[in-house]
Amino acid sequence: MSSEARNLSAGAMNAPPAVVPGPAYTILFAIGVCHLLLDIMAGLLPGVYPMLKGIYGLSFAQVGLIALISQVTSSMIQPVFGYLGDRRPRAYYLMAGMACSLIGILGLAFSRSYHGLLLSAAVVGFGGAVFHPESSRVARTASGGQPGMAQSIFQVGGNFGFALGPLIAAFFVLKRGQTSMAWLSIFLLIAMALLYYIGRWYRSHVKSRAKAHAHTLIARHNYSRGRVGWIMAILLVLIFSKYIYLASLTTYFIFYLISKFHVSMQSAQIHLFFFLGSTVTGILVGGPLGDRIGRRYIIWFSILGVLPFTLLMPYVNLMWTSILSVIIAMVLSSAFSAILVYAQELIPGRVGMIAGLFFGFAFGVAGAGAAVRGAGVGLAVAAGGLRSAVSGFRFPVSGFAGAERLSASPGLPSRKL
Repeated sequence: MSSEARNLSAGAMNAPPAVVPGPAYTILFAIGVCHLLLDIMAGLLPGVYPMLKGIYGLSFAQVGLIALISQVTSSMIQPVFGYLGDRRPRAYYLMAGMACSLIGILGLAFSRSYHGLLLSAAVVGFGGAVFHPESSRVARTASGGQPGMAQSIFQVGGNFGFALGPLIAAFFVLKRGQTSMAWLSIFLLIAMALLYYIGRWYRSHVKSRAKAHAHTLIARHNYSRGRVGWIMAILLVLIFSKYIYLASLTTYFIFYLISKFHVSMQSAQIHLFFFLGSTVTGILVGGPLGDRIGRRYIIWFSILGVLPFTLLMPYVNLMWTSILSVIIAMVLSSAFSAILVYAQELIPGRVGMIAGLFFGFAFGVAGAGAAVRGAGVGLAVAAGGLRSAVSGFRFPVSGFAGAERLSASPGLPSRKL
């Protein structure tokens, strides 16, 4: 295994330089801002779940189904758009995805039935499916040979936007009602204006990027297809473990804090903001650090480091619950850039498809996990309260250890990649 790992690492290190001589920071920050504005809408949903639950008399399972529809819709379609973009990059996917999210958020604002909420959530998910693969390709094109750093900037935008969503819900939407969500369409219009500028830059680089890829379509390792498939399966298992946990905690953390500590709705929203906002720190550190010391080490730390804090959370007071949630978010999020770039370098020339598969798989599995956990939370509340329900969140973490044992198999490279 060590010789194969060395070959793979050497291939990654000796890969041809990116299209641009150095990182195009203006484009990276612009696409990160667009990602932020789009994912504010995704982060808004967990923040308005209590309001929607009260307005429509929803159960926990029905709340979970909204998360399922929004995220699985994205996961089912996203790899398709990634594959199509790999064959022929399409800058207009960026604008089209943002437009779909605009329609979806207006639908959420003016829906008057549970089925209308589900349909609007599906449209928001579709917008993410169209936007994410092509925007990830833009970040890769502008990376200047530092893909981990570029993915970190791109993903930080999305995670920070997702963290802002609950705050906007707490201090704007909850005070003004469901229809006030329509005002958030202004954010998406701003993003569409930025995407016009990004699209012009992207089109001018598509041809030169295609020429550069002609030299990188042959993998820089000697792995068989079966071995590469096995490694990809391991990485997907890791994504499954990480994001089903994040989705479960994100969806029900507010209910847990209100039930156990009797905090106000706005106070719970602030705690959720700190939890989600802490993922920004993890991503910012994890991506560039993976470029420097090796992505496998970041993955190991992210998967195993979160376990003790998760086991402690149900048994501590409010202050320590908040502290532990911040630590968990930072540790757990540190590896996503590393996992994504790892997979993209295993299969050269499939940047969009891999981004779609990993973004999509993560969101879809997270939505499914949130929906399943919704039914579990309902049963746990009936049996022993929300503390029992949150205690059950250690289950995905136990899966992390199993996935990490897989990572020790001969199929996983051990050095820089």
